[in-house]
Amino acid sequence: MSQYRIEAGTGQHIGDRQEQQDRTALFAAPKAPGYMLAVMADGMGGLSGGALAAEQVIRSAQQVFERFSPLTDDPETVLHTIAREADTVIKLSAMSSDKKPHSTVVLLMLTPQNTAIWAHAGDSRLYCFDGPNCVRRTEDHTYLAQLKAENKLDDAKARDPLLANLLVNVVGSTTNDLALSVGRRDGLKIGDSFLLCTDGLWQYFSDAELGAAIAMNSVRQASEMLIAKARARAIPGKADNCTLAIVKLVKQAAEPKDYTAKKMRRAV
Repeated sequence: MSQYRIEAGTGQHIGDRQEQQDRTALFAAPKAPGYMLAVMADGMGGLSGGALAAEQVIRSAQQVFERFSPLTDDPETVLHTIAREADTVIKLSAMSSDKKPHSTVVLLMLTPQNTAIWAHAGDSRLYCFDGPNCVRRTEDHTYLAQLKAENKLDDAKARDPLLANLLVNVVGSTTNDLALSVGRRDGLKIGDSFLLCTDGLWQYFSDAELGAAIAMNSVRQASEMLIAKARARAIPGKADNCTLAIVKLVKQAAEPKDYTAKKMRRAV
């Protein structure tokens, strides 16, 4: 079982947008003590539409995780169920409006067996750190990345910023079927940490900067520092929504020892 305790927190800033379309949340499982779920969603599809899509990702995650039991459910299957249910509801809502809501998603589940399982779609990211060192990072589901994977990327396309921002895999898409990318890390230990964040944050930092900020500070301090620095580095007037969730594995608090002498009850 776990020899660490979990410290986690979230933070966000609206940037220079009219509306905050990012959503993030942390959940415990009522039927599965020791399990936790972190969720990140970056909504798109115009005013209200993007926020609606991201909110549905959070709502689906909460509802599915409340039903989760390790006796009957597999964690990876649960992550797929969350994304699939959100995908279905968002598509149905799009049919009854003139908006095209869709959202990125990052899901991270920690288990008492010292394992982390995650899944994502889009360009919101999950970083896995061992101390300050980044050991894993999700790959963005952009058209540019797809061309690179298919060996179809030439110099002209590589310099096209539109291709870097064009997503090919998101929750609620009416043009492509949802395809989650899944990862895991076993043998979690004290000093490991995870960062879930939208592109309004990660675009301003190197992996090393993110790892150092999280390793050297409390969750609250790191969140405030990263958001403030992202704001400072953004082009004035054009800053995107900025949202993050940090999960750190820290040493268990020592139980206080009680050396107070107590009077013994008289034996009968």
